[in-house]
Amino acid sequence: MQRYFVPSENWRDNRVLITGEDAKHILKVMRMQDGDHIICSDNNGRTSLCEIVELDGNVVEVQVVKDVETETEMPVFVTIAQGLPKGDKLEYIVQKGTELGAVSFFPYTAERSVVKWDEKKALKKQDRLEKIAKEAAEQSHRSRVPEILKPGSFSDLLKMAEQYNIKIVAFEEEAKQHESSRFASVLKTAAKGDSILCVIGPEGGISQKEAISLSERGFVLCGLGPRILRTETAPLYMLSAISYHFELKG
Repeated sequence: MQRYFVPSENWRDNRVLITGEDAKHILKVMRMQDGDHIICSDNNGRTSLCEIVELDGNVVEVQVVKDVETETEMPVFVTIAQGLPKGDKLEYIVQKGTELGAVSFFPYTAERSVVKWDEKKALKKQDRLEKIAKEAAEQSHRSRVPEILKPGSFSDLLKMAEQYNIKIVAFEEEAKQHESSRFASVLKTAAKGDSILCVIGPEGGISQKEAISLSERGFVLCGLGPRILRTETAPLYMLSAISYHFELKG
């Protein structure tokens, strides 16, 4: 069944107004009619089965039939801090990371980042990433859309890290030294409801200087198995491992 995220201000008791691109999608792409059913989420934890009761121009009004209990969110809150990668890799990371349960993404400029965030195109780029996250959240039946945090510097990352319970860094040099236990050990210390910050470097990885700064601030430097992963693979590996630890282990 088709799902849509609708801002909470568009919920009026048991009536929901769908506007903008989602309304166009219902009308022009799905060609829905009065009486058809969809799922609506308010991005604040409420998910409801709804029936279309009125289609008027570019506005679709639906009636809540019943609220739906969902358990599609991870029991821990994982933020991916991603060193700015080249090309469209960040879009890929946001899309797949959303499917795998991340609650937010923080793009940052690392020492080895080749690309820089273009301030002139920043708003358009962020809108694009937010749209990708929304569509991926709908596709994967999430009850919340991950937040795309404003891109920042490595110093911003260090300041932001203070609010997290657990801080992990994917560090290539640890993998080369065959370090293979810290990631699993750290996850064993985590409890449901904890916030976890996962830091991944750009294509060139985390520099030694950055690694020292992170370590001094309580980050655990981890290898992710015996192989060296690409920058767009590492966050997905980490999210998958966290999901397995909390959602699939018996």
